[in-house]
Amino acid sequence: MSEINVTPLVDVMLVLLIIFMVTAPLLQQGIDVNLPKAKGRELPAEERVTIVIKKGNQFFLNETAMSRDALVKKLAAISKQNPQVFLKADRDVPYGVVAEIMGEIKEAGIEKLGMVTEPSISMQ
Repeated sequence: MSEINVTPLVDVMLVLLIIFMVTAPLLQQGIDVNLPKAKGRELPAEERVTIVIKKGNQFFLNETAMSRDALVKKLAAISKQNPQVFLKADRDVPYGVVAEIMGEIKEAGIEKLGMVTEPSISMQ
């Protein structure tokens, strides 16, 4: 009676396992891309926590200007309220700065992070 050779199957499975192990940390960080234009509906008006990053590394928390260190300290206090945080970043702000702030938000324990974009102008 002939046997099925499972060696190629095991090889393929190990390669897939390695691929998933390498890509899984990228998925867990949840780094969103700041698109300058996007279609979508406006969220209902409620008390929102908004972090704004302007060109020149200017940081704002709900329209209050502050340093990056002060912002990080405030994030720890905000995380206890379990809010949804919205991040507005100027399109000219380097991606690295946005990614670092997103990392700080996640490290503070804030799980709900949304990126704010401008609505796109559709040509009709």
